[in-house]
Amino acid sequence: MLESPCGKEPAVLRVAVVGSGPSGVYTAQSLVEQQAVPDVRVHVLDRLPCPYGLVRYGVAPDHEKIKSLQNNLRTVLDHPDVSFLGNVHIGEGGLGAEELHELYHAVVYCVGAATDRHLGVPGETLWGSFSATDFVAWYSAHPDAATHRFPLDGPAAVVIGVGNVAVDVTRILARSVDELAPTDMPQGPLGALAGSAIEDVYMVGRRGPSQAKFTTKELRELGALTGAEVVVRPEELALDPAFADPSGLPAVNRRNVEVLRSWAAEPPRGAGRRIHLRFFLRPVAVLAGPDGERVAGVRFERTLPDGHGGVAGTGNYEEIAAGTVLRSVGYRGVPLPGLPFDAESGTVPHEEGRVVRDGAPSPGEYVAGWIKRGPTGVIGTNRPCAKQTAASVLADAGSLAARRVPGDPVEELRRLGQAPVEWPGWQGIEAAEAALGRSLGRPMVKIPDWAGLLAAASAGTSNGASTAVHAKSAVRSGTGTNVPGTGTSISGTGQEAAGAGG
Repeated sequence: MLESPCGKEPAVLRVAVVGSGPSGVYTAQSLVEQQAVPDVRVHVLDRLPCPYGLVRYGVAPDHEKIKSLQNNLRTVLDHPDVSFLGNVHIGEGGLGAEELHELYHAVVYCVGAATDRHLGVPGETLWGSFSATDFVAWYSAHPDAATHRFPLDGPAAVVIGVGNVAVDVTRILARSVDELAPTDMPQGPLGALAGSAIEDVYMVGRRGPSQAKFTTKELRELGALTGAEVVVRPEELALDPAFADPSGLPAVNRRNVEVLRSWAAEPPRGAGRRIHLRFFLRPVAVLAGPDGERVAGVRFERTLPDGHGGVAGTGNYEEIAAGTVLRSVGYRGVPLPGLPFDAESGTVPHEEGRVVRDGAPSPGEYVAGWIKRGPTGVIGTNRPCAKQTAASVLADAGSLAARRVPGDPVEELRRLGQAPVEWPGWQGIEAAEAALGRSLGRPMVKIPDWAGLLAAASAGTSNGASTAVHAKSAVRSGTGTNVPGTGTSISGTGQEAAGAGG
């Protein structure tokens, strides 16, 4: 059992987890659902007033099964020893690492990989050239993307990359509005996509089909769209040495090749939109139109396998005309003020999750998720990663708890200028989004801007704070009191916010 610094009573180990996506929530779960160290309290902090990270703001709105993972994450955040604190800014413009360290015995950073990689080619900054990350944030209602605008006036768009994110944005560009309306996509992006004039979407990779990073399930979805057809060039597939006999490939890559082969053999259907899957093309320039400011297309160099798993340029070039270019070539971690950072890997140096400074573990500082291991793996990969870090925290618990920290970190956060959105505030946001959906004749519709989210959270807090506190206290004491839902519906705020996302 841990002892308090004064040695008179059991100590509570207070842990802050920065980031409420899967890695953060799995870390919190591992900390509170173990028996070796009693009295662990976890505050899950997030810059956004909404939890779930990329499950809310990165999973495509038409992927309902994956989005349902929120229900599992909710169970953890609703645990009596876990508290969600949204709208808490850590890093630049917010709390520094040292300030946060003073409030908790341990801080676990689960901040993901916050930026995307660039192509590094001329013309990349022209209007009409964007990261796929920004496009995903826009149609997923991320409040930082509320004012984003994307040219959808056609006739073509180019998506550079052949991973699952590239497949997602390609599918959203090609999907009909009737297929998107039942999702939680905000009203602004839904209206913009409904008016899209894009008829051809080109998804382009610099390597071959056997090396593509998308999963077969995601790939097959492109062939299931009601108003679009997939176009594959047999001659490009044949450039891949593994195309003729894919039997030696890993299972996913083999299935991908088989799906592509079946599409290449199909005659055109005359669908209103076409998805062109192109391979062995490397972008060398984003081209400007007559005004010199707007994207007009992309110049690619034909590549061929180099015999060592990579590709080599051939000196032959092709241009694809397009008014919209989305790059999807990977993510990268960014430095957090006050923490060490390895610029080459885009991660924080660590030993089994313990942050390493000057060659030695830094007491009370930990990492999990992409900022720990780099942007690799799927959602489930975060679970063993989080368990390893949580085990390190628990192994260090005795020395960590010896340091005196405030009894109420939430009040200290407020004193330092933060305005945390607690669980009743999040319930208010959920209720407002449900009300917004009803008003639009749709299921739940996300509120896409900061003002709308914070107004909904404030209403939820006013109506539900005391009830929620009582509920968690009852669970801790073992009384098992059942408390009805505490969210509130605010019809005006969500409706006005929906228009800001277009």
